[in-house]
Amino acid sequence: MWLRKIIYSLNLDLRKLILCLAAFSVFSLFIASLLVSYYVQKKELIQNALSVHLAYAQKIANETNSHFSIMQHELAYSADLLGQNFNNAQLRQAEVERLKYQSNYFNSVLISDSTGRFLSYAPVQLKLNTNAVNHTIGVKSSLQKKAAFISSPYYSIKNNLIIFISQPIFDQQHRYLGFIAASIYLKQDNILNQMLASKYGYKKNYMYVMDSSRRIIFHPNEKRIGETVKNNTGLDAMTRNKQGSIRLINSLGIDNLAGFARVPSTNWIVVSQQPTHELLDQANKIIYKILFGMSLFYIVIFLIIWRVAYLISNPLSDLAKMASDLSHPEIDEKIKQVEPWFVEVLKFKISLLLSSQYFKQTITELNYHVNTDPLTGLYNRRGMDLFIDDLVKTNTEFAVIFIDIDHFKKINDTFGHDKGDLVLKELAAYIKSNFRSDDVCCRIGGEEFVVLAPIFDLDFSYSLAENLRKSLENHQIDLVGTITVSIGIAYWPLSSKNVETVFKIADQNLYRAKNEGRNCIRI
Repeated sequence: MWLRKIIYSLNLDLRKLILCLAAFSVFSLFIASLLVSYYVQKKELIQNALSVHLAYAQKIANETNSHFSIMQHELAYSADLLGQNFNNAQLRQAEVERLKYQSNYFNSVLISDSTGRFLSYAPVQLKLNTNAVNHTIGVKSSLQKKAAFISSPYYSIKNNLIIFISQPIFDQQHRYLGFIAASIYLKQDNILNQMLASKYGYKKNYMYVMDSSRRIIFHPNEKRIGETVKNNTGLDAMTRNKQGSIRLINSLGIDNLAGFARVPSTNWIVVSQQPTHELLDQANKIIYKILFGMSLFYIVIFLIIWRVAYLISNPLSDLAKMASDLSHPEIDEKIKQVEPWFVEVLKFKISLLLSSQYFKQTITELNYHVNTDPLTGLYNRRGMDLFIDDLVKTNTEFAVIFIDIDHFKKINDTFGHDKGDLVLKELAAYIKSNFRSDDVCCRIGGEEFVVLAPIFDLDFSYSLAENLRKSLENHQIDLVGTITVSIGIAYWPLSSKNVETVFKIADQNLYRAKNEGRNCIRI
């Protein structure tokens, strides 16, 4: 109900209403489509990004694990070789230099005896004390484990943040002789940052590696190497699972999409991630393109709807306008010219044609009753005035013939009003039959009649009146007998240019005829 009131208050026609509804529908559909597209694109991009980062982290973790396997195999080969001739100083020095310079995996290589005293090392620039027993984390752990070992990051005696990789050396009797170890300097150029840094470089995407203690081993920002990761919402998931993908807030408070995977040989965690806003910016760019394409599409749709709305509403609008103008003489032809192209218009058109015909018929009947004397069927004073206006406007000369029944009161008193009405009807019929079809016969009250006779000469109108008078003298009316009439005539504009004056002159001539004996004509 309230919607109907609002629409009515806006004074909308059918075309505007259809266009408003179409615009609302198209706009709503456009917004809904845009929101759904954005939601789907955003969700799809995020899911794809998480999958890509997971796959990339897995790839890097596998490659890193392969490199560490190679490193351990190289150290194991040297350990076997040294176990056969451990006391050969030249062999020891040759092996550490070979490992240092052959593959470029290591920043430094050293050999320690079973007490922790360094026997050989490379490069020589380290200038290590070969007489002292070392108690660094790497040395102590290697001596204790007497097995292949990869340390967590720690600071060496030279204050370098390093990873310590060692292999035990046994002689042929499997007696423990010491170990051969290699170091990777995390804050200097090394195989890890050469390998990892060269893999990534797309926009703001980056990768970092941390150990099981959440300490950063590799990071594009070297200042963060050695830092312990804190305040990262994804840490629990990354330390609890071997691999996966997650949306997280990093330690800098930035929303990121990340994939992670473990390096089996070191239990390190490789993390590949990118800022979420960067991905959403891509989604926005896609949405802008979709927006442009959809806008063109919906503009075309709206134009089609606008044209269809015109085709629907135009015939209905035309018919509605015609419905308020049924009195127009050419309205039927206009209605017939409307082309109906759907059933409702055809029905409306047919109904309007029927209504127009009924309206005209009703108007004709009303005009007849309004302008006609109900007793005699002649025009009344109102109808007579209409014809006078037409005659004057067309400048047509005419005679005004006043006719009055002689002694009509006596007829009513003698025979009754019923017979008086019969006399009036008989006289009306006689007047119509006696005058021409173009002459306007009227009853203006009581027993008084007026004939408006267009004339071309005065004698002709007089002869018409005289024929009527003489004929009535011999005309018998049932139970009443014969009657006579007195007639007064005046002419427009001959008698006067003023119509009212002409009527007064005709009326005066009528009374003169009555005063001069009745049953006569006076001009």
